[in-house]
Amino acid sequence: MSVLKSFLVVVLLVWANAVAAQSSQLARQYFSTGEYEKAGEIYEELYKKSKNATYFSYYIKCLTATEDYGKAETMIKKELKRNPRPDLYVIYGDLYELQSDMEKAEEQYDKAISSLDNKPNNITNLAGAFKRSSKYELAAKVYERAEELMGKENMYSYNLADIYRRKGDVPGMIEKYLDAIEYNPRQMNSVKSILTRELTDEGYDLVKTQLYSRIQENPDIVELPELLLWVHTQKNDYKKAMRQAKALDLRLEEDGKRIYDLAVIAANARDYDTAIDGFNYIVENRPMSTLAIRAKEESMNNKRKKITRNYNYTTEDLRALESEYIAYLDEKGRNTSTALIMANLAELEAIYLNNLDKAISILQELIEIRGANKYVRNNAKLDLGDYYLMKSEIWEATLLYSQVDKELKEGFLGEQARFRNAKLSYFNGDFEWAQSQFDILKASTSKLISNDAIDLSVFITDNLGLDSTAYPLELYARAELLSFQNKYDESFTTLDSINLLYPEHGLADDILYTKAQAFTKLKKYEEAIEAYNKIIEDFTDEIRADNAIFNLAEIYENQLQQPEKAQALYEKLFLDFSNSTFAIEARKRYRVLRGDDIN
Repeated sequence: MSVLKSFLVVVLLVWANAVAAQSSQLARQYFSTGEYEKAGEIYEELYKKSKNATYFSYYIKCLTATEDYGKAETMIKKELKRNPRPDLYVIYGDLYELQSDMEKAEEQYDKAISSLDNKPNNITNLAGAFKRSSKYELAAKVYERAEELMGKENMYSYNLADIYRRKGDVPGMIEKYLDAIEYNPRQMNSVKSILTRELTDEGYDLVKTQLYSRIQENPDIVELPELLLWVHTQKNDYKKAMRQAKALDLRLEEDGKRIYDLAVIAANARDYDTAIDGFNYIVENRPMSTLAIRAKEESMNNKRKKITRNYNYTTEDLRALESEYIAYLDEKGRNTSTALIMANLAELEAIYLNNLDKAISILQELIEIRGANKYVRNNAKLDLGDYYLMKSEIWEATLLYSQVDKELKEGFLGEQARFRNAKLSYFNGDFEWAQSQFDILKASTSKLISNDAIDLSVFITDNLGLDSTAYPLELYARAELLSFQNKYDESFTTLDSINLLYPEHGLADDILYTKAQAFTKLKKYEEAIEAYNKIIEDFTDEIRADNAIFNLAEIYENQLQQPEKAQALYEKLFLDFSNSTFAIEARKRYRVLRGDDIN
């Protein structure tokens, strides 16, 4: 029988809970639609059965909504006798406030705080009651009183910071969040998330000011300089952030990872000086770290980006970097660990020093390294194929592309190899086969390859259909190949011949575009600007227009240091060409130039 009784008790409890849930849902519905009398009757019954504080609170709200203040006061007094919780005094005070009796209301609010004990639930409930009534000063007093009762300074700083946030007191919010981190460092990430959401540039400056003072007063609290590093990063002040990262690395005897990660961020933001400084620090101060070789590689990569990105370099700059690559390889050897550095040196030789034979020799040596990573080796084969193509050794180029395609057919490099083979066929005038490959590559998992394949497929279709002969397109493809091979004079001559032989052909904007790209590489910026502007003005509806705007904006931003003109062009691009693949990046760069914080 005892088992049966227990079963019946469980069934009755489940049934009672289900009925209560349905009643509660109905009461909420009545309350939300303003039917307070109906809602009040249900909440009263629910409260009598369960003595639930939430039901009681809503019952009082229903009574006050119908202006039955007398009954509301009677019920509050009864509940205080039964269970004198501090938050009940807030409900009592709110009742007096509704009747415009502020003196009695404040008396109840004072009672609420003075009756507070050290029970965490009572502290949370009382502060919550004041916050729901937007009485933030009183909620703050609750937390301050709670710290006194607990005997733990800053125990409720995180909660106090939220109060100041609600009040719009940014300095107070920052102060309390910093107190919270000092009290419990595990709250660091949570505080960062809130500050990211809440702060403007001026707010970050306030954080820095407070942190500088605290670091001097409490030099042993490591979280403070860590937060300062983060603030500098948020402000894109990577140089100051790197200074903090170095200090922390030395102080905590780390392996340089903090510095490496920051250097990567700086490099992505094109602050190459700070990135190089960070990578060099690891090489010099953490030579035994697993990051040392990668750091050296990235140091040299960023030196190359620094001097080549704006085409603003001298032969002496390139030779100095070449010497650094060679010295490092002589020291560490040419092996699996330095294979990427060999590949980067080959790129420097081929693209910037115009020494194709040396680049080819380096990559051939890399490919023969036993145990080399297959992706590094196959990427080297792709580059080697390009360099052979630059030397007009077509068979060697296609052989290398095909080898990569065969070994890594399903991956990104395999798709790259197929794309380059198709492009090679395009250069040779085999447009039908090239287009069939581009059509397949439209489905590439790489957005870059897919977009390029779509563009070239459409380009071939558009220009083969304009004339009974493919000769104009053959000339144009030959000119592109000559430009790829850095034979610019021959390329320009070939492009000009198209205009002379076929003045009405639809390749006019493409010819201007190819010339503009070559002029940029040759640092002939005025000629490049003239060509891009002609595309923008005369060929607005053609496929090259958005590319021309973006490239022209980059010249003004990077080469000529005229950010106002660049900003206007980026704005034009994302407003007038919203479907362009460049639109998102253009909007981002526009915001950066405008001074927005886009972190």
